[in-house]
Amino acid sequence: MNTGFTVYPDRHPTMTRKVPVLVLLAIGIVLFVGLLLAVDRSVKVTKRVRRRREANRRLIAAAAVAEAANRQRTAAAESSKALTSLIPAIHEHDTRHVD
Repeated sequence: MNTGFTVYPDRHPTMTRKVPVLVLLAIGIVLFVGLLLAVDRSVKVTKRVRRRREANRRLIAAAAVAEAANRQRTAAAESSKALTSLIPAIHEHDTRHVD
């Protein structure tokens, strides 16, 4: 029975306690896969942030265009209303008939 405490004269005591290479290789593979997943996640987050910034920039530009169009429509409506108050509409008078 080998308990790990027996010292053989031809071996150094630490030789019996070494972790097998396959276990180290498995741990290395798991750590590498974890690193790949972390890098993939960070790349996806970076792309998402970039897309959101671009969409936000386009949204701000579209909102500015819509706001300018709305201001122009409002100004046109106000000028039309002012013109109507100066010049009465034709429909306010009775129709003239020639006898």
